[in-house]
Amino acid sequence: MADGATPVLDVRGLKTVFRTRGGEVHAVNGVSFHLDPGELLGVVGESGSGKSVTMMSLIGLLPSPPADVRGGTVMLGGRDLLRIGADDLRDVRGAKVGFVFQDPMTSLNPVFTVGNQIMEPLIRHMGMTKQQAEVRAAELLSLVGIPDAKKRLKSYPHQFSGGMRQRVMIAIALACDPDVLIADEPTTALDVTIQAQILELVKDLRQKLGMAIVWITHDLGVIAGIADRVMVMYGGQVVEQAPVRELFSNPQHPYTRALLKTIPSLTGAREDRLQVIQGQPPILAGEPTACPFRARCAHVFDRCHAENPQRRALDGRPVGRGHDVACHWTAEARDA
Repeated sequence: MADGATPVLDVRGLKTVFRTRGGEVHAVNGVSFHLDPGELLGVVGESGSGKSVTMMSLIGLLPSPPADVRGGTVMLGGRDLLRIGADDLRDVRGAKVGFVFQDPMTSLNPVFTVGNQIMEPLIRHMGMTKQQAEVRAAELLSLVGIPDAKKRLKSYPHQFSGGMRQRVMIAIALACDPDVLIADEPTTALDVTIQAQILELVKDLRQKLGMAIVWITHDLGVIAGIADRVMVMYGGQVVEQAPVRELFSNPQHPYTRALLKTIPSLTGAREDRLQVIQGQPPILAGEPTACPFRARCAHVFDRCHAENPQRRALDGRPVGRGHDVACHWTAEARDA
């Protein structure tokens, strides 16, 4: 979409804290991003970077306590999701925002048929009768590539393979034609062949339905094939954001560069050995006052220890609309 277009989802300054016996864990620290209609935003970063917690915070999926969403706005359809009641938020989930969880083996209720689980949001959010919901549920199973859809509505989750269960999860998420689909590492638990099938399915559904998608993953190879724009997270913050081709061809943050060097080459053309990122992720025990990547960065200098860098546009466009990065080293190198 063109710059200045109205996003379907607009998140500003999101902060989420977990209260634990050992103190507070600042898991999400001022995350801001937008999602345009029909766009696929890839969210990448290693485990513990805040990807899933950020997206679950948006629609109230974190248990409170211990989770506490302390700040920010989440605008969807003219409403701030952080300031609406619990009943209204339940109506948003499923109807306006669909969520596909990471593990298809445990995300479905084993004691209810697949048909019942697809029909539930149709009856609750769409006001369908049981007969109407059953017809629509069969259509959804066909849409996600499950054969003999009407017959399989009576099957239980254990009667499906892992890949088929993930297709069922996608069908449930799509049931009410949501404006936004959030997919939280939906192919991680699947083998590479089934993973490729799910990715092709999502591409096909996106073309047919035109919905906006947030795809959470630690796999940059997946993002390269499906995303329009990429948001890199580290230590509960967004450290770089750019259109997908721009990010791969011109990475600016040292963490993004390190991630790209960990991708294995399928052609064998890589001259150097596959690299790893030395060190450990940061302990998020307090509100960040310094760069979260400083302990693992080869370019660290005094300012990195004294000040948490803010995102800065690199291409003259507003932050979030082009290529931006939160890095003192990048900023000072460009200024010089």
